[in-house]
Amino acid sequence: MVLLPTGQYLCDMRILVVEDEDKLRGLIVRALTEEGHVVDAAADGEEAAYLLKEVSFEAVVLDWMLPKLSGVDLCRKMRESGDWTPVIMLTARDDLEDRVGGLDAGADDYMVKPFAFTELSARLRALGRRGATPRPTVLGSGPVVLDPAGHTLTVDAQVVDLTAKEFALLEHLLRHKGEVLSRATLIESVWDFAYDGGSNVVDVYIGYLRKKLGDEGQRIESVRGVGYRLVE
Repeated sequence: MVLLPTGQYLCDMRILVVEDEDKLRGLIVRALTEEGHVVDAAADGEEAAYLLKEVSFEAVVLDWMLPKLSGVDLCRKMRESGDWTPVIMLTARDDLEDRVGGLDAGADDYMVKPFAFTELSARLRALGRRGATPRPTVLGSGPVVLDPAGHTLTVDAQVVDLTAKEFALLEHLLRHKGEVLSRATLIESVWDFAYDGGSNVVDVYIGYLRKKLGDEGQRIESVRGVGYRLVE
């Protein structure tokens, strides 16, 4: 079920709601319309794909399981075509693997049914503030190409095997190219535990990555006293 809003209004947005369940689609459309938004709706992936080509939207509320073209496949096609419209994925599936699959396909956020409409509103506000910024599903820097969804890395078109932590560390560096990332930030993001000033785990894994990347490992720069940065 979707809980209707309690008098809280968002800034007007044009939103596409893609949901094959008639009742749920109607509830979401009605609630968003009452908040002042312009809302279009589609009942399957192919209809949604057509609307996305014809109309400029500021956000998409997209169900995972759709007839004709699944939500995750539609989202992936959007990103591959350069469409960075913010997407919230809706699904009844709460497995970690499914959530990761939706995000790796290019979704910006993920909500499990049933959900409260107030939470959907809050997440739409957050996406509206962020805007349609590029969030590529394949990451790269020169000949280094990393595919999070396929969990593959190629360097000069040659496949390079990484451990899970090496892969996660390189992915984080690629998503923040040009930024200086502290050891504390990298540990919290990749290892998910508090930073111990005496730990050298980041330095050890940076060494592993540099070795496996070969000449391209020089892209990972040390910033003395701070951390590391991946440069173009």
